[in-house]
Amino acid sequence: MKELKNRLCQLTDQYAFILSDIADYLHSNPELGCEEIKASGYLKKILMRHGFRITNQLSEAFPTAFQATKGFGKLHIGFLAEYDALPEIGHGCGHNLIAAMSLTAGIVCSELLEDMVTVHVFGCPAEETIGSKVMMSEQGIFHGLQAALICHPASETTFGGTSYATHPLQITFIGKPAHVADPEYHGINALDALVEFYQKLKELEKTFTQPYILGKIITQGGTAPNIIPEKAVMKATIRSLSAEYLEGVMLPQIKELAQKISAGHGTRLDLFHYEPLFKNMLNNKQLENYTRNNFITLGIKDIKNYPDDYADGSTDVGNVSHLVPTIQPEIKIGDGIAAHTPEFAAAAHSQYAKDMALLAVKGMCMTVADIIEFKPFGKY
Repeated sequence: MKELKNRLCQLTDQYAFILSDIADYLHSNPELGCEEIKASGYLKKILMRHGFRITNQLSEAFPTAFQATKGFGKLHIGFLAEYDALPEIGHGCGHNLIAAMSLTAGIVCSELLEDMVTVHVFGCPAEETIGSKVMMSEQGIFHGLQAALICHPASETTFGGTSYATHPLQITFIGKPAHVADPEYHGINALDALVEFYQKLKELEKTFTQPYILGKIITQGGTAPNIIPEKAVMKATIRSLSAEYLEGVMLPQIKELAQKISAGHGTRLDLFHYEPLFKNMLNNKQLENYTRNNFITLGIKDIKNYPDDYADGSTDVGNVSHLVPTIQPEIKIGDGIAAHTPEFAAAAHSQYAKDMALLAVKGMCMTVADIIEFKPFGKY
């Protein structure tokens, strides 16, 4: 197995140009979620050049998604590629590197392990917004995988932790307009209902017994001060470390409160989830141990291990992790950089970032070798 790992690392070095070319091309051609036409086309061409078969089971909902498959082994391994960018900032989350790492690892494993492994590279659009992996998970596209691997750029190399489950909600109260000076008809003030809801929601928050985040803004509160507000709208990001607690406790109570207040004011109520449910991340401990040890073997230092309840964001990778043993370690690409900033975008284009990403590819490929040897998830 040591010899196999050495061969995987050697082939990764030979294919360093693939990683570099992908990272540079995507960085120079940033595209927003669901608009990744250049990125998707470029990645598919590279995969087809290396013998992968390309399909897209979600061509109507996500035209820039794809599944690339190669090999005939009983072990099915998935590599998750993201390639959407951020408005104005470009690749300020380093998705150019995520795609580069996942494709390079998939190609290396497919060429050396095709008799033992069937490799799947999943092109996953719109991670920053509506999260294609949510629908991909619901449609069974990840069914049959023994493991799913992805590595995220960061300011430190880390393992562990989780992510917040999130299901953003828009709350709209609809009343009836009237002139504020009308002596006979006073309308129904939708803003009054929303303000009361806002205040009582802060009280409801105090009763939640598990860690949560509840961010909220009023996006519409009327059109003119001399007109009774007909419509008042709040957008809220509602997050918990547990998808079950979010969906089973927080959201039902929040919706019930909105309905009660709406009835009391005589307004109509509209509740709308403007983004899908992102579930909390479940990092598989066994896969993490393999990959951490492989990173150490490769000389990666200063690895930070987060506790299970540490989270600083949300990702649709969480939805995959509820179906398939999954990991998403982070690889350092620079010092003192924060994601979603111009500084992070600049770091994602650096030679240092590509050198570290190449080490992460080696670590992921070595982890596939560990899975082959130890068969941690049963026979296949």
